[in-house]
Amino acid sequence: MDLAGKIILLTGGSAGIGREIALQLKAKGAEVALTGRNRERLAAMEAEGFETISADLSDAAGVDALLAAWGEREIDILLNNAGQLVDHDFRKGTVDPDAADACIYANLNAPIRLTAGLMEPLKSRPQAAIVNVTSGLAIAPAARQPVYCATKAGLRFYSLALREQLKDTNIRVIEALPPVVDTQMNDGNPMKKMPADECARQIVAAIEKDRDEANIGMTKALRVVESLSPMLAKSMTLRF
Repeated sequence: MDLAGKIILLTGGSAGIGREIALQLKAKGAEVALTGRNRERLAAMEAEGFETISADLSDAAGVDALLAAWGEREIDILLNNAGQLVDHDFRKGTVDPDAADACIYANLNAPIRLTAGLMEPLKSRPQAAIVNVTSGLAIAPAARQPVYCATKAGLRFYSLALREQLKDTNIRVIEALPPVVDTQMNDGNPMKKMPADECARQIVAAIEKDRDEANIGMTKALRVVESLSPMLAKSMTLRF
């Protein structure tokens, strides 16, 4: 897909991987509108020339407000990048079920609801795409992040099924599976981290090349191990 002139809605585009994706898409001539929750970060992206939409996607009201703000506008690419990480480790003590609910909604329900809300305008375009950013942990989970892993696995299977539904349409469904990336969300993660700009570059390349799946960085190796032995793949990640 040639990205020049494409109209893109990018969720979670004011920081981390999303910010780098936004910058790289803009450099290729795309028209990017991005969402975020932090007003200062949104203002910084506005200063870079982006259209921004303040949106909290952790509940239905926030998603519906975003869809209302988008209105009847055209759209070529829906890029579901926004995500939350929640501490849900009973080995550390009690956990917050409300925080888990917000994480589940932001990571899984919101992309599904946005896809449903924008399906018709996507279908009306000559060429369109839905890009869902999941995680290497959608393949094999980490013990300390069960809620996050569950949401990403859920979004992975949603993407696989949606791709089959839309295989004879103008809409390509692309899944990007990053490894651990050097972002604020992973500040406490001791594992080796991929630079956010390189992760974004590979996601953008997957869109340009019309690939169904982008296994990024260490996720490539994990996919190989998982194809040979799912149990071995799980044993590799569960200890983290």
